[in-house]
Amino acid sequence: MVVKVTSVTEWLGVCGREHPGQVYLREARGNRSVTYGEMAALIQRWRTDLDAHGPRVQRRIAILVSDPLDFAVVFLATLASGRHAVPLDPDAPPAELERALERTRPDLVVTDRSLPAPCGIRQLSPRMATEHTATLPSDCGPDGTDLGDGGTSCRVPGGVLVTGSTGSVATEAVREIFLDSEQLAHVAAAVAHHHQLSRTDIGYNPLPLVHVNAQVVGLLATLCSGATLVLDRRFRRRGFWTMINNHQVTWINGVPAILALLAMDPHAARARDCRVRFVRSASAPLTVSVLQAFEEATGVPVLETYGMTEAGSLITANPPQGTRKPGSVGLPVGSEVRVVDDDGMLRTPDQVGKVQIRGPGVIRAYAGPAGGDRFTPDGWLDTGDIGFVDSDGYLYLSGRSDDMINCGGEKVSPREVEEVLLADPRVYRAVVVGRPDVVLGEVPVALVVPVDVLDPLLVTELAERCEIGLAKFKRPASIEIVSDLPGGRTGTIRRTDPERQRRHDHVFPALEAPLGSGEIRKPVRRARQAQMSGSLEDQVSGSLNSPVLQRL
Repeated sequence: MVVKVTSVTEWLGVCGREHPGQVYLREARGNRSVTYGEMAALIQRWRTDLDAHGPRVQRRIAILVSDPLDFAVVFLATLASGRHAVPLDPDAPPAELERALERTRPDLVVTDRSLPAPCGIRQLSPRMATEHTATLPSDCGPDGTDLGDGGTSCRVPGGVLVTGSTGSVATEAVREIFLDSEQLAHVAAAVAHHHQLSRTDIGYNPLPLVHVNAQVVGLLATLCSGATLVLDRRFRRRGFWTMINNHQVTWINGVPAILALLAMDPHAARARDCRVRFVRSASAPLTVSVLQAFEEATGVPVLETYGMTEAGSLITANPPQGTRKPGSVGLPVGSEVRVVDDDGMLRTPDQVGKVQIRGPGVIRAYAGPAGGDRFTPDGWLDTGDIGFVDSDGYLYLSGRSDDMINCGGEKVSPREVEEVLLADPRVYRAVVVGRPDVVLGEVPVALVVPVDVLDPLLVTELAERCEIGLAKFKRPASIEIVSDLPGGRTGTIRRTDPERQRRHDHVFPALEAPLGSGEIRKPVRRARQAQMSGSLEDQVSGSLNSPVLQRL
């Protein structure tokens, strides 16, 4: 039963009072757990610590914590104290982390890792039940006293601040999304109601808490239903169903890559002995073949869903009871959805157009200047997705209207990868496109035109450059040397791959296809062999370690 309150703080108070002994969070592969009563006490301690370091409001708290239980405590305490949580990827390489800190400009960083030396922030190590991190920027006094105005001139509710890229690559700019606690609470309650969660449910979440999916669908939907959530630091296929059965899990928060791997698990039939009611799939397109293979192997229903950060995660979902349509992302949940043409006119059923959304959980504007052109005067947000609604109201997605690459739910900016490649003086031109992948949906692939005669070490050294400067999911799955790139009359490179303009439904067993074919790609395969060899789980890990699945 969903708790009938309207904020994260109220949920914490109600659950802490009414069933303090109920386990809220539990480690998947350890002995630690936190009850609702313990969580309330921990959060109060963190709020006291945070208050000691500056004004109560208008403080950005960056959370750079790899342990899921520690992250959850700090995240919830930040929301409850009226501050802005800024989750950062704990697996990001130093160069990317430094860029993230520059973009987000946190007032305080909670971290269990070393930060880039130039950032001017000192660090302590967090402990869930004892020590707390108080990582202060260089403009704070030795006792944590803020030497500036602390932002007290503008009082705002607590929430989550996310930064990323918006628009096509040609117009790409950094965008900031702020979701206040009331928006998060609305979406979490909608998730819990739609998924029919109750106090007897036990969820399983292997997805990184740095993303809004795991925050809202995992932490907050569980909280508002008074249920239990099992947190896994990373997904492992080996022994998966035994672990699920040991924890008596009733639902799983997954992504297509997880479903694809579990469908191939020789022990998939063990799922039939578990209590799992459904597995939800989000963050990336789920092919019909993967859905069917998973359901046939495990006997567990799949609820394909659709969401985005701007909507607090969930937008549509197939129902747990009733008609589930393979290939569709389902019916609207807590938001309005419409499909329009280029002039903003409604499309009739089965006509493809631009997908737009609005509702209590959807942002009304970006926190920064970028992305304002995506909103209509009457409050609809253009998602950037292309699709159609059938006569029953089910939404189908067919592609993106921009050039962003969706790698297992992670959005990869081609321009960011290209800038790393073009920093090498031996590279004349470079373009990064999405290549269809049965597990991840898409993976980035780099096409490079060298300045002069091909250096035999170029591909290997470009791959090393990407390892230093990019998170794992952004690194090209292959780097291919070509003699030229297609371009228009103005010299603009055409990124559009016709294969990306439609939804892919690959033959399911084709999971270990070679990186390419043709003589010009052979040296590339040799150069990348060391990185791409190994098990399928290792290959997927290379693309998703930061942060969707973290070493499948």
